[in-house]
Amino acid sequence: MTAIFFLLFSFCIVRAKSRRQVIALALVGTTTAVMIVQPSRTFALGIIGAIEAVLNSINGVIHSGLSGITNVRSDISHFYQNTAWPIQLINQAQNQVTQMTNHFRGPMQTIFNINLASASQSATRSLEGVIRNGQTNDFSALETNYSNVYGLVPSSTAASPADRTMTDMDDALAKDNLKTLKETDDAGQMTLGVADQIEDSASSAAPGSAPFLTATAVAASIQSQALTQKLLAAELRQEAARLAHSNALRKRGATHASTLSNEIQQMLQPR
Repeated sequence: MTAIFFLLFSFCIVRAKSRRQVIALALVGTTTAVMIVQPSRTFALGIIGAIEAVLNSINGVIHSGLSGITNVRSDISHFYQNTAWPIQLINQAQNQVTQMTNHFRGPMQTIFNINLASASQSATRSLEGVIRNGQTNDFSALETNYSNVYGLVPSSTAASPADRTMTDMDDALAKDNLKTLKETDDAGQMTLGVADQIEDSASSAAPGSAPFLTATAVAASIQSQALTQKLLAAELRQEAARLAHSNALRKRGATHASTLSNEIQQMLQPR
């Protein structure tokens, strides 16, 4: 291999046409010869030099930068744990929330679960059970039990058209409000469940999450107020229907009085 190289190199020297070409060929040949004679040593020295350069960079500029970042992060963590969100005070607040939850949740659940049913007859007990079960998928059972207790609308031969109309309207409004009451009871149970979840989350909330829990509580409070408004609207409808019923009775009384007056006048007319 070396002999072939020198033959080729000699041929190139002979073919050179100027002094500059001869010098250039000599430099290239000398460098190549050194690499051919000691290739492993030259390559190894190059690799070692590159590794040493990388290590010097890591131990120098990069190490200093990482040390500075670590110090800054440590200072920020120390500030959060001792000034912004002290761990001791956070644990104390969480323990207070847990104690208050354990103190009040049980009695409140007892109050909400008090059995207020007081009907004694079979038909009325069934109706009361349907009214108080807080379910919204048994409206047909509500209407059936309501009819069993309060009866159906009289037939056309058993009551006047006015009485049948008012009876039907009164029953309709009563059933509507009972259905609204059942829907509100169901939504109220869901609201209580959300309140329990918020209390449980508050007892183990991470620092900085209080605004999110507060927003959730405010949203649940608004929904609860909407349920209250819905019940008030149902009460107003019922009151309006009661007034309409009373006025209908007065109107019918006035009609009967006018009819009776006309009949009396006709009776008093000379024949």
